Amino acid sequence: MTVSAKVKDPVCGMTIDAGKAAGKSEFGGETYYFCSPVCKDKFDTNPAQFAASEGNGEVAAATASNGKNTESLKNADVMSGRRNDHSTPNGLAERVDLPITGMTCAACANRIEKQLKKQAGVETASVNFATSKATVNYDTSKTSVADLINTVKNVGYDTAGTSTVEFVVDDSARPSGSSVQLEQHLAKVRGVIKVNFNLATMAVAVEYLPDAASVKAIRAAIEDFGYRVGEVSGNGEAAEDSLEKAHAAEYADLKRKFWVAAVLSLPILVIVMSHGTIELFNFPGVNWLQLVLATPVVFYSGWQFYRGAWAAFRHRAADMNTLIAVGTGTAYIYSVLATIFPSFFISAVGQTMNMPGMDAMSSVPVYFEAASVIIALIVLGRMLEARAKGQTGAAIKKLVGLQAKTARVIRDGREMEIETEEVVPGDIVQVRPGEKIPVDGVLVEGGSAIDESMLTGESLPVEKKTGDEVFGATINKTGAFQFKATKVGKDTALQQIVKLVQEAQGSKPPIAKLADQISGIFTPVVICIAIATFVIWFVAASPEVRFTMALVNFVSVLIIACPCALGLATPTAIMVGTGKGAENGILIKGGDSLETAHKLNTVVLDKTGTITRGEPSLTDVVTADGFAENDFLKIVASAEKQSEHPLAAAIVRGAEARNLEFEKVENFNALEGRGIEAKVSGKNLLLGNLRLMNERQISLNGAESTVEKLASEGKTPMFAAFDGKFAGIVAVADTIKPESKDAIRALQNLGLEVVMMTGDNRRTAEAVANQVGIKRVLAEVLPEGKSGEIKRLQAEKKLVGMVGDGINDAPALAQADVGIAIGTGTDVAIEASDITLIKGDLRGVVTAIALSKATIRSVKQNLFWAFIYNVLGISIAAGLLYPFTGWLLSPIIASAAMSLSSVSVVANSLRLRSFKSPKIGA
Repeated sequence: MTVSAKVKDPVCGMTIDAGKAAGKSEFGGETYYFCSPVCKDKFDTNPAQFAASEGNGEVAAATASNGKNTESLKNADVMSGRRNDHSTPNGLAERVDLPITGMTCAACANRIEKQLKKQAGVETASVNFATSKATVNYDTSKTSVADLINTVKNVGYDTAGTSTVEFVVDDSARPSGSSVQLEQHLAKVRGVIKVNFNLATMAVAVEYLPDAASVKAIRAAIEDFGYRVGEVSGNGEAAEDSLEKAHAAEYADLKRKFWVAAVLSLPILVIVMSHGTIELFNFPGVNWLQLVLATPVVFYSGWQFYRGAWAAFRHRAADMNTLIAVGTGTAYIYSVLATIFPSFFISAVGQTMNMPGMDAMSSVPVYFEAASVIIALIVLGRMLEARAKGQTGAAIKKLVGLQAKTARVIRDGREMEIETEEVVPGDIVQVRPGEKIPVDGVLVEGGSAIDESMLTGESLPVEKKTGDEVFGATINKTGAFQFKATKVGKDTALQQIVKLVQEAQGSKPPIAKLADQISGIFTPVVICIAIATFVIWFVAASPEVRFTMALVNFVSVLIIACPCALGLATPTAIMVGTGKGAENGILIKGGDSLETAHKLNTVVLDKTGTITRGEPSLTDVVTADGFAENDFLKIVASAEKQSEHPLAAAIVRGAEARNLEFEKVENFNALEGRGIEAKVSGKNLLLGNLRLMNERQISLNGAESTVEKLASEGKTPMFAAFDGKFAGIVAVADTIKPESKDAIRALQNLGLEVVMMTGDNRRTAEAVANQVGIKRVLAEVLPEGKSGEIKRLQAEKKLVGMVGDGINDAPALAQADVGIAIGTGTDVAIEASDITLIKGDLRGVVTAIALSKATIRSVKQNLFWAFIYNVLGISIAAGLLYPFTGWLLSPIIASAAMSLSSVSVVANSLRLRSFKSPKIGA
């Protein structure tokens, strides 16, 4: 190792230059280097504690920035910046995320996943129904993105979120006379789906996945092939923009289909419900009118369900599409036949109406309403689902938007402004007060206070000096400085957080879609019963009516088993539950999170902005003998008003809250890293830390015990001296929200383990935890480590809910089984979460879990009634009671029973409107 080797401080974990270390120590035959004397003193006090978890020397590639070895090589590589592409851990394959459209249930996702895994070259595949994405690791020598997309299409689904770009090229440097070579060359570029090179116009059109490829990369590949690239056109948009357009198009299409279905189904429903009492609809050709109205609903609005059912059938599977297609399709086909050939069914219908209180009818009943109304309702559900899914990429889009657009770099002694993407490692970057830092680096000149709240979630700006690390997208609050760029592009901390959010969102949620799982068994069973019914009646009935009797009873079985109630059981409860949540200040993004929340057994709370207010406040004013409290605070606050430090602002706000008038300040001087000095009301004020007091030889008169007590409570104390005499102490802290303690107790009373996670030091974290009654604390956790902590809890077989408010919480919110964002926090945290507390009130977590329990209870009740109706109805429709009572179930009764089951399910769901928030606290 050379003296300029990069080493890690074993105490704070900072990467430093060994040749510029502030000190070094020997222990156990190893040399340890330190960034400051403070870290050296801590190490020397107990070297075994720090040496045990730190193998010093050259920085290990698999070590995260908090100094702890991560469990996942993938995360370690990502966060160290050693590997930032989309390759798989073994480096032999590529990883791609395919946005998928057309999925209607978890069974669809499972079917796509199975087919992708069967494709040659695919190592792993995971399809997430909630995010509509397939994450595939594949061998580029055996398959391509285009092949993967074709596999998805062959299963019966489609992909979205692609972009197109067109290049005009000049092949004078490499005339080929053929388009094939360039097309094959570009097809090997990661993320490229299709290439078309038109030799007549010299235009190269490329379709690609923006999340995997870029216009810049494709252009470079063309130039690498020997062509000169001229004009560029096309949409070349970001992956998030492309996906957003695809979701918007899907939503618009479903909206059109719903309105067509709703408008045409309404008169059919009126006709059926009138039972001939409305004279306007009492004419011989009324069935033909229903046929004309229902046909566009079936073949336009409902065609996607029939196409999905056919795709499932081709792959020997069944899902909700199968139930919808079989039920509505049978009702429609039967009704069409009954309308065109009514005499064929009259004899059978007359016998099937042998039910108490019913007379034989001279005409054949039709069931167009069963097909059209069900399709209208289900398309409505799909439309609402598509609108919710359209927001899945918003978190990533907002994260990317945080990055500075331009950077001011110094090259060849000249300052120039360039695009952030053009910054390269080694550039010297100039940053002025109020500007965003464009990329990650190390400060080489000047100093400042940096607002890193978007990264760490902590409210207090961090003082930076030469040698300290700075991060892209953080904000420079005070002084100007220069730093050397070390990580750019996908290596920056912000981009790594973006990557972690993408990976967490791409993982499969541990949620079982009960209705979809059951439908895979239920549908084949119902079809088998219907076929058996047809066969038995065809054999047992009188020869003159056996075919029509068998057919009508076959239809009755299928109609009574129509999935309307089964399909409505979950969404109606979810819709009412989420609506009730909104009334209570809880935004629930989907049924998945509501379904999972009731099973949570662990809740992780971020400290800053969640348990605490998220900004420093004046908490204590302690004066020495002879000084009045308000007079003391007036002098201190008057001087601090001249300072730009955030702690100074907290003191000023505290003085303003007491309606104190500020005094004139003279000779103000900021003492870097120590405090301030000034002349106020004729008194020479000295305000700062213990180091400043020691330097000026100010006796504290035994105030050390008070300072120790304040520090143990997580507060930051500052000493004040007037005219060389100790005058008192002011303390500032991020105070606890008044409702936090009661809310945490309520969560614990629900049987939940409450864990606090923060980037603060352990002493401050435990002080806050003690005040609110939390026993388990995860302290000093950096942004990239938070999702890892969630994974470790999940590895303990815990179902974890994460509550946070900062951008740094976004990966953890996405990784958790249920992510809950404080609404007063950042937009990115809100978008990355499953549940948002609009009011920023932690008690909303308790309400959300209670609402989840009530909603899922309603779902289970709905499913119970839906199956009871199906079991009893199918039994009667099949003729189970005929040997004992002579009863057969008419398709009309089957339709009524089906409607009754739907009404009961909806009515039961509406009971959730009476849900009341649990009372918390006294």
